[in-house]
This record gives sequence, structure tokens and C-alpha cells, in this order.
Amino acid sequence: MVITRVGPFSCAKIAGTLYAILGLLIGGLVSLVALAGGFGSNTSERGVLGTIIGVGSVIVFPICYGAIGFVASLIGASLYNALAGMVGGIQVDVQ
Repeated sequence: MVITRVGPFSCAKIAGTLYAILGLLIGGLVSLVALAGGFGSNTSERGVLGTIIGVGSVIVFPICYGAIGFVASLIGASLYNALAGMVGGIQVDVQ
């Protein structure tokens, strides 16, 4: 079996969703670190800043990661389709 074409939009949807989930996980870790740093500070200003960064990272990271993953895989799938037409695609052996 030879893969000669990949649906760019379907590939981009899957990759965008996977990257959004990855962004949520990374945003959660950044949130925990920012909140821990904010609670460990002596001033209340840093505590508020840590809370804002912590909550913001859970919202911003998935959106950014998802958007970048979507666009990058859309471009990658389109380039694959163009090159597969020239060189013949990827050969996959299945049983």
C-alpha cells in the first residue's frame, strides 16, 4: 500500500486537537509552578501576579499550541501531497 495523499484539513484537525491537549497539560504545569511561586512570596503583589499567570497559562497555552499545531500540520500535509505527487509517496506494508 502506498500513501499518495493525506487530507490536509483532517490532518490539521487531529494535530490541532492533540497540540491543544498538550498545551493544556503544559499550561497546567506552568500554572502550578506560578501559583506555588506566588504563594511562596512575601508580598501580596507577587501572589496576585502568580495567580494571573497561573490562570492565564491554562487558557492561553492550549489556544496557542492548538493553533500552531493546526497551521503547521495543514502546511505539512499540503507539502506532503505536493511532494508525494512527484516522488510517489510513502510505502506502507500492512498484514
